[in-house]
Amino acid sequence: MLFTSYEFLGFLLILFPLYYLIPKKRQWMLLLGASYLFYFMAGAYCLLYILVTTVTVYLLGRKMEDLRQEQTGYLKAHKGEIGKEEKKAYKNAIKKRQWRALVFGLLINLGILAVVKYTNFAIYNVNLTLHFFGSAGQLDFLDIALPMGISFYTFQALGYLIDVYRGTVEAERNPFRFALFVSFFPQLVQGPISRFHDLGGTLYAEHSFDGKAVSFGLQRILWGFFKKLVIADRMLVAVNEIIRNPESYGGGFVFAGMMFYALELYADFTGGIDITIGVAQALGIKVTENFNRPYFSKSIKEYWRRWHITMGTWFTDYIFYPISVCKPMLKFSKFSREHFGEVIGKRMPVYLSSFAVWFATGIWHGASWNFIVWGLGNWAVIMISQEFAPLYQKFHEKINGLVNRNRERERKFLLENNSFYRLFQILRTLLLMSCLRSFDCYRDVPLTFRMFGSMFTERNWRVLWDGSLLELGLSPLDYGILAAGVVLLVIVSLVQRKGSVRERIAAKSYPVRFAVWFGLFLTVLLMGAYGVGYDASQFIYNQF
Repeated sequence: MLFTSYEFLGFLLILFPLYYLIPKKRQWMLLLGASYLFYFMAGAYCLLYILVTTVTVYLLGRKMEDLRQEQTGYLKAHKGEIGKEEKKAYKNAIKKRQWRALVFGLLINLGILAVVKYTNFAIYNVNLTLHFFGSAGQLDFLDIALPMGISFYTFQALGYLIDVYRGTVEAERNPFRFALFVSFFPQLVQGPISRFHDLGGTLYAEHSFDGKAVSFGLQRILWGFFKKLVIADRMLVAVNEIIRNPESYGGGFVFAGMMFYALELYADFTGGIDITIGVAQALGIKVTENFNRPYFSKSIKEYWRRWHITMGTWFTDYIFYPISVCKPMLKFSKFSREHFGEVIGKRMPVYLSSFAVWFATGIWHGASWNFIVWGLGNWAVIMISQEFAPLYQKFHEKINGLVNRNRERERKFLLENNSFYRLFQILRTLLLMSCLRSFDCYRDVPLTFRMFGSMFTERNWRVLWDGSLLELGLSPLDYGILAAGVVLLVIVSLVQRKGSVRERIAAKSYPVRFAVWFGLFLTVLLMGAYGVGYDASQFIYNQF
């Protein structure tokens, strides 16, 4: 069921009134039923996968919690009777049993994810190897349907299991409440990846009707529809034309495609997250924000602190830190310091842990070498930037020194140019990310490099202004709508730095509020994917 479908709108029209009419203590039960109905409509087979994840993680979480309580009770009952060494040995024994439960849960659920998402990728690589060694035999690919949002709910459930193991959250005792946490329907399409201690605070609470919260939620849903239907799905037409016909569209078209895809991806992904957060807000539930104006980032490292925030923090908390402080890594760091010097020795854990994170990030996004190279490309740029950070610092110190030694007028000129330098950093980051995202567009790594190289070998940059872009399936009116949409996105992002846009609009008079939101509604209705010549497409991140 697409967020931008009539079925979904009908689903919400039934759910919202019913949610506030039933007894408040039953609201979370209604959400559980609605979530499973939503998932069932995506394919009955999907229920088996999410049920296996829910049941295994719930039971293993309970097992670890029971072991923790058993330890607490035993130590309390035998306080003063057992020595320090015996107490330590008992704790270690309990921890080992919890560790076995955690590993079992990780193997089951990551194994399911690996089978449904990466089996054909593994077969593809086996076939490549066989072909390389001259074998005529080839393995057949399997017809495995990928359940909707499996990467999102798997990571959310495993994050909970790891937190229970660490003792940062207490295991949920009610299996149905836990099932709601895993399956909460707005998050199933494309996240965010919520933590139990964040989402659980409002997910199970009793909610009275709050006109402002419902109104703000509906407004955010409408804003998400605008991004998705008016901008992303319109831009998709030109992007598909370019990337599906690489022989016809090289050089300047590749650059245009990268920029178009940057806009499409942003509008598509953030639009879906806006709908998710808006639906949750209308239900009185708080969902973590997943974006913070990422296209205003001055470096790729900053970009990844602002883009898909919950995914980045998940990989940091559950992959980067555990790897960087594990015993083998500490031993390797010591070995490196002894043999390669203190500087390299200290950096090796960061390099290797970051490598693991970005490899996992790439393979998480898609089962292909394109995404792996994309992930490692991000890793390489971030690592190189960190190494050159001292040089950047010296450059800035020299600039500041020049500013301090000049007269007031010259100082003013240089300070104004600092703003231009920040703009340069933002544009540089956007360009770098767009170049890396070209791996997200073309079908394989060699083709991606060939098309990227064509920007420097094919001297056809005039296509950017000679009218050739009109051959991509978009009319001058479409480009005008997209340009106006980009301007609106930029304005809203700039205003958001000073507070909520919805709060500012809500402070205006009723005619102004009505004009803004009804105008946005008409824009979506008349210029979106439901207009002539367009069809609402699947969200990009739904495939994950």
